[in-house]
Amino acid sequence: MIYPWQQDDWQRVQALRAQWPHALLFHGQAGTGKTDFVRHLAQGLLCEAPAANGEPCGKCVACHWLSQGNHPDFRIVVPESMAAEAMAGEVDDTAAADAGDSETGKKTKTLSREIKIEQVRALLDFCSVGSHRGGLRVVVLYPAEALNSAAANALLKTLEEPPAGVVFLLVSAQVDRLLPTIISRCRQWPLSRPAHETALGWLSRQGVEDAAGLLAEAGGAPLSALALAADPHRALRRQTLEQFAAGSACDAFGCGEALQKAPIPLVLGWLQRWLFDLLAVKTAGQCRYYPAALAALQRCAAQADAVQLARFIRIVNRQRSVENHPLNARLVIEELMLAYRQIFSL
Repeated sequence: MIYPWQQDDWQRVQALRAQWPHALLFHGQAGTGKTDFVRHLAQGLLCEAPAANGEPCGKCVACHWLSQGNHPDFRIVVPESMAAEAMAGEVDDTAAADAGDSETGKKTKTLSREIKIEQVRALLDFCSVGSHRGGLRVVVLYPAEALNSAAANALLKTLEEPPAGVVFLLVSAQVDRLLPTIISRCRQWPLSRPAHETALGWLSRQGVEDAAGLLAEAGGAPLSALALAADPHRALRRQTLEQFAAGSACDAFGCGEALQKAPIPLVLGWLQRWLFDLLAVKTAGQCRYYPAALAALQRCAAQADAVQLARFIRIVNRQRSVENHPLNARLVIEELMLAYRQIFSL
């Protein structure tokens, strides 16, 4: 399916049908439905009775096979950690699936978050075989930035000498992390950012309470806002924001105790967005993610030392680069919150 804010992109991309590129790179903000758009496009390309606007009919043999996940002319390439949800069509572009059992604490096999060279090599067999239905063969690959170095170079060779009748649809939320050579061999297609009112109306129709607040916290990404509405850590997030708002009076050890079982990437995301708003309020008097906390942000900004704030933001950014490594969550959070208190020296 496509979302209301994607209608214009859908109409524009259909103009390519007369001479379809061998590779299209769709990119844009995470949480806006890029993968849903591309999967719908793939279904439209494989549909045997598409509508005049390229929409798949949903009734032909090809559409039925695709919905069951066994169309012989379709391949989807994702990291191992996203494979189950991808085949079920349940993954959006907000995040990869987490491995492990967070409820029982049991460790399971760590699933790769990278797209490996073996996966790209497997495409060669697919690309070398003719179409089973006499039409196109379609490859969907996401997130493209998950390609490791070897896989990216292997894909590059295929893109340089594209097989006849094969269309590659790549999806990325961080296009700057892709090899420039891969980007140059794809037709780039930046997907439009959802208009605020369109996204807000869609969220309201989904029954989301405080749609405006959640949409702001999600940076204007409707699917991310919808995920926040169902987030089991929502109450903990509210409590943590209250601690951030306390500034120098923040209870670092209390935060460590409360947040030790929460996923570190989640907590770092909350902190990173708060710091963005804190810096924005201090420099421009405006905030982006937490407008409901504007008064607290203004109070904290008045007390924050700009140099210390900038230094702490760099510390948090470095911590995010290793957030998926085995870490002692409690110690990490306590150290960060102790450092956070130090920026309020005025």
